[in-house]
Amino acid sequence: MTMLKKRSSGILTHFTSLPSPFGIGDIGPSSYEFIDFLVECDQSYWQFLPTGPTSTIFDDSPYMSISAFAGSPLLISPQLLVDEGLISKKELQTPLTFSPYTTEFKQVQKFKKELMKRAYNNFDGDTTQNYLVFLNQNRYWLGDYALFMAIKEKYPDKGWNEWPATIRTKDKDALEHFQSVNRDKINYYYFEQYIFDRQWHQLHEYAQKKNITLFGDLPIYVGYDSSDVWANREIFFLDPATCRPTYISGVPPDYFSSTGQRWGNPLYNWHHENDSIRNKLFIWWRERLSALFKHVDIARIDHFRAFESYWAIPEEEPTAVEGKWLKGPGKAFFDFISSQLGTLNIVAEDLGIITPEVVQLRDDLGFPGMKVLQFGFDGDPENSHLPQNFTTQNCVTYTGTHDNDTTVGWFFSNQMDDDRRKVIKKMANRNLHDDSLIHQDLIYLAQSSISQLTIFPLQDVLGFGNDCKMNSPGIPEGNWKWRCSKEFLTSVIAENLKYSTRLFGRGRKKQA
Repeated sequence: MTMLKKRSSGILTHFTSLPSPFGIGDIGPSSYEFIDFLVECDQSYWQFLPTGPTSTIFDDSPYMSISAFAGSPLLISPQLLVDEGLISKKELQTPLTFSPYTTEFKQVQKFKKELMKRAYNNFDGDTTQNYLVFLNQNRYWLGDYALFMAIKEKYPDKGWNEWPATIRTKDKDALEHFQSVNRDKINYYYFEQYIFDRQWHQLHEYAQKKNITLFGDLPIYVGYDSSDVWANREIFFLDPATCRPTYISGVPPDYFSSTGQRWGNPLYNWHHENDSIRNKLFIWWRERLSALFKHVDIARIDHFRAFESYWAIPEEEPTAVEGKWLKGPGKAFFDFISSQLGTLNIVAEDLGIITPEVVQLRDDLGFPGMKVLQFGFDGDPENSHLPQNFTTQNCVTYTGTHDNDTTVGWFFSNQMDDDRRKVIKKMANRNLHDDSLIHQDLIYLAQSSISQLTIFPLQDVLGFGNDCKMNSPGIPEGNWKWRCSKEFLTSVIAENLKYSTRLFGRGRKKQA
């Protein structure tokens, strides 16, 4: 039975893109205000990107996190720290000038780290029962994460594979000694995660009160320089001598790149000859999914196809052209997860090179797939992303994703000719010379489709061009920075989206 039981609609935007006076959106007032905006637009879903801690080494990509479990301290709300009495209003004042349109991650990181240090110094965790409960409930991952971060402070310019051998290989005596002399640093990272978790659950409660479904995102892979890989080396394909990956993640040449995408994440050793290691990998995933679904109501698994088979690139290869397909864990993995956690609301990101075996796995599991309208207009009348070719309601339709051009940028790009533009307008039942705008056309077309859920990037709701796109796959720098200034979230925008949402029966309440 499908989890998408009602025709609904929502908006995709990451927390970092929300308006706020602190250089970056967060899980405080800016998120509460955005939930109110969703309600005003008659939307039911808020989809966002992964929320783990990021690194400037990887352009602060949310898909290359330091931890698969932890929350990003950049998303912690300074205003809520004031409300909780952990810092003063005066401490929010800063000589830094933050842009309302982009996030400068290095500036924001410095500003927020200073605030969090002050908040930590004002926090008496030993006498807070909720804090002790949090430590106990997250003991599977939290100790390794806090220790990893404290060690990184000592070796700030080194990956974990460059740490002293006893620390790199988690020698028991060496780690106990490090912990004994760095207890305060470790406790700081416990505190940081506790505050994130507390603020998140307050936000989640507000979303539930407003009947907004929080739609998360789970990257299938984790970053190499992460607490997950350091603490669980045996479940990945790593060289035992150097601790470097032997194979890394990516996809062969595709829509986005003629040389493929070389992501660089280490790969899971799903079929290790040792039963205990295979079991450890499954348990790690169980704990990861359990942690995620304490924070979200539904989640997209990025690169779902890798559960069936995945592209393995030798690490020494400079591009993703050379590689090989290896078998994933298949349905047995999800049967294990279901037996442990029950039914989870999962959307399968099934874009790119999709084989009949991947489709079969998705359908056997009953997971909704994705349809992206921008992918539909390639001249093939049987393209599966065209609404007239949808064969099931159990899917999520997007105008574009965080990896696409904005719809306006796509429509007016040099790769688009006038004949193709005319076809797109006619497909949306509009005329090339009418007053409708292309982003409104594609939203209208998506809303009219049979799919149970439609999601629109905020940039498409606003009609913004490519200067506002979130990510350009294959380009390693300058991504993830876009922010929406508050003045753009107007009642006119809300009314426009509400109109098409209600017209096609996707409103929050049944329309007369």
